[in-house]
Amino acid sequence: MEPEASSKRLLVAASGTGGHVFPALATAESLSDYHIEWLGVPHRMETQLVGDRYPLHLIPVEGFQTRLGLGTVKVLVRFVNAVFACRKILKRGKFDGVFTTGGYIAAPAILAARSLEIPVVLHESNAIPGKVTKWFSRWCDVVAIGFLDAARSLPQVKTVCVGTPVRPDFLKDTSFDLPIPDDVPLIVVMGGSQGAVAVNQLVRECAPSWFEVGAWVVHLTGTYDPDVDSLKHPQYIAMPFYDNVAGLLQRANLAVSRAGSGTLTELAMTHTPSILIPFPYAAEDHQFYNGRGFVEAGAALMFRQAEISPEVLQTEVLELLNSPEKLDRMTKAMAGLAVPDSAQRLAQLIRDVLET
Repeated sequence: MEPEASSKRLLVAASGTGGHVFPALATAESLSDYHIEWLGVPHRMETQLVGDRYPLHLIPVEGFQTRLGLGTVKVLVRFVNAVFACRKILKRGKFDGVFTTGGYIAAPAILAARSLEIPVVLHESNAIPGKVTKWFSRWCDVVAIGFLDAARSLPQVKTVCVGTPVRPDFLKDTSFDLPIPDDVPLIVVMGGSQGAVAVNQLVRECAPSWFEVGAWVVHLTGTYDPDVDSLKHPQYIAMPFYDNVAGLLQRANLAVSRAGSGTLTELAMTHTPSILIPFPYAAEDHQFYNGRGFVEAGAALMFRQAEISPEVLQTEVLELLNSPEKLDRMTKAMAGLAVPDSAQRLAQLIRDVLET
């Protein structure tokens, strides 16, 4: 059903990884009475995920990763051009507000909206806010946060903790189509939307000992793994990604995973006990701080990548598989961290800003 002509017009600026795009999509679906259009970057994930759901505007922009020099000048010129391009889109579309979850597109969208006195709601999913949030949140009307810890880094702005929205599949019981027996332990290995070669190598060294006790392993390797075909076993299923992660995690007895905010949210929603190995090069070590609250709640174990050996991971997994009581406690702790109505909370926050 098309929104009424009198409904609010919202521009969603979300680009890059699933951690930015999926929460924005879930929130947009909770604003079905709004007219929504999307702002993204060419050749990024949103070009596949948004599809025909919303009109999609693409603006070339990139992050400030280049060292000072000619490359920096090019980035700055492109950034300024992106701000003016965002202004044109906002003015032409007569938008009432901007909602962003970060990514390269967030900064020009925020500045363009503020220059036109258009309200902005920013969602920060990590416990340690990223550069865009730290630098540009002061020009937003409110910052919605996924972790309470994030508020400590944003003393100058209004924050509201709403959790992080997930895809609708995670809010219902979902079956999956992989040929795994019902009565075997299942370990799911995930490296996030980009994969994790170091974790992949670690898991392949450990997996034979897990097979010996009857466990199966579903390994989501990502698309950049040079050793993807190095392990073959009847109890081992490897694939770059899997569309039905919700059903897979609901079936899993244990996950071995990175600690991105989106991944942790999905693990909480499926109540999946986890061993977390944070990405060591994440900005300001934010994956470690994301995972810390899960460890403190008793929902997960966490190891630094530099400190975990195949022997340690092998032993920790076997001990958990042999300790159903501990796995059950971790399952209940994961359930306690879930925020199933996060998308509705965030949508209501957007309504409060745009309609008052």
